[in-house]
Amino acid sequence: MEVLLVLWGQRLRRDRWQLLSWVVAIGAFALFAAAAVTQTYGSVVSRTEILQVAIATPAILMLRGLPRGADQGAFTFFLIYAFLALLTGLMSTFLAVRHTRADEETGTAELVAATPAGRLLPNIATLLHGITANILVALAVFAGFASQGLDAQGSLTAGAATGAVGLAFLALGLLVAQFMPTSRGANGVSAALVVLAYVLRGIGDATGTPGADGTTMTEGSASWFSPIGWGQQTYAFSGNRTWPLVLPVGLAVACFAVAWLILRTRDSGASVWGTRPGRAAARPGLRSPVALALRLQSGSIIGWGLSGLALGLLAGSLGKAIAAVDTPDTNITAMLRAMLQSQGTSLTQLMVSVLFSMAGVLAAACALQAVIRLRQEEAAGTAELLLSAPVGRVRWLAGYLLLGAAAVVLVVGLAGVGAWATLTGSGDTSMPADALWQTALAQLPAALIYLSVPALVFVLWPAATIAASWALLALGVVLGILGAMLGIDQALRDLSPFAHTPVPHGDTTDWSGAWWMLLIAAVAAVLAVSVMRRREVGST
Repeated sequence: MEVLLVLWGQRLRRDRWQLLSWVVAIGAFALFAAAAVTQTYGSVVSRTEILQVAIATPAILMLRGLPRGADQGAFTFFLIYAFLALLTGLMSTFLAVRHTRADEETGTAELVAATPAGRLLPNIATLLHGITANILVALAVFAGFASQGLDAQGSLTAGAATGAVGLAFLALGLLVAQFMPTSRGANGVSAALVVLAYVLRGIGDATGTPGADGTTMTEGSASWFSPIGWGQQTYAFSGNRTWPLVLPVGLAVACFAVAWLILRTRDSGASVWGTRPGRAAARPGLRSPVALALRLQSGSIIGWGLSGLALGLLAGSLGKAIAAVDTPDTNITAMLRAMLQSQGTSLTQLMVSVLFSMAGVLAAACALQAVIRLRQEEAAGTAELLLSAPVGRVRWLAGYLLLGAAAVVLVVGLAGVGAWATLTGSGDTSMPADALWQTALAQLPAALIYLSVPALVFVLWPAATIAASWALLALGVVLGILGAMLGIDQALRDLSPFAHTPVPHGDTTDWSGAWWMLLIAAVAAVLAVSVMRRREVGST
């Protein structure tokens, strides 16, 4: 028991700032959302109108949640819960991989296993650490809602639902870490599972059945395949059901049990899906910095690209289903569709725009991972080995920037191909092909910002590269995509590149924001290359 407590304490100390940041951020989002609802939608009438429009616009439901009435608490839960669960899932999977597969990669796990702790006890400490983190998140969500005067029981149910989903993804992360040979691969697969759960929940909400009162919906079947959808079934503030929490907790127990069985039988550092033995000599195609960068990042680029393709296929395939959705009040549905038609758009175009904005976030994440790989190579010392050959620092950096830009185009392009293929195959002509490709193209400038600006951070402050890159992306998503919902001032929302992504309106599209973002990206990239000429590799 004493050894377990020591291992747990080591994890708490190691993660103290990261864990504090996650818990405070998630609790703050709950608080800001509740405060925004009080200030912006203070009356039942205004909340009812918003819910009726949301039910008539499934694209809103994809990003928000399942309407369960116009009560202030239920409305707040509808707006923010899915995003809180998404963040908690990412926190939990990253935590699980950091203390398992990543420690095995660095050799830390083998050193610990040589002590009386053995091989199995550190994983129990990681599980205890993850459970503690999710309890803190649940309490933070409870405090954020309750501090704004929302019902205490509903706030507690919302917090429990968030923490329970986090536990499910914690165990999934531990299981994935047994299969993947690298921490980078384990993090990528785990994060993809979290995003998939969010998307499945969104599909279930968008294709649900509206209630007779126009402010509630019954979820579609897809929600029942998502842990986030399970947490949503608690109906916090409107039903306060606890039995759905059995599902994520049960999944957590099952995944951890399987991970435990695998851990008992495999060697330290090994994985269920082992790496293939390498060649004795490199292929001719690996004789350049760009080719080597591509070889190192091909797995993650393929993963992000397939995620973009999946979003595109989803956007196109939902077109007819979305167009067929009606609210109980047909006047609201007719008014909304007439308004969209007058602007030269349609519900299908609205859905494609929403999902393409998510594809833009994926492309941005893929871009900044190219820069993060630069930092990882430098920190591991392998960059010095490469640069001891006839390879200049500028050429090394430029190769990664070029690869990152190509990866951004690939992710966005595959999203466009997926949407075009499914819309064409289904015979849906409500979105012209040129509008579709304009919507896809519009995601590129913001994503390129997240390539060049992190590259500048890498050159100026290498030690902050990883934390700053992900923080910039998270801040951009919160301000640009969720800012209006959270009641954030427009001046702050304008700081996000995603707030300036061009949106086609009929035959016109304002590209001024895109040109400014391309200029910023180009300037940041030039500055990064210029400063790299004078920076020593391995310097901080």
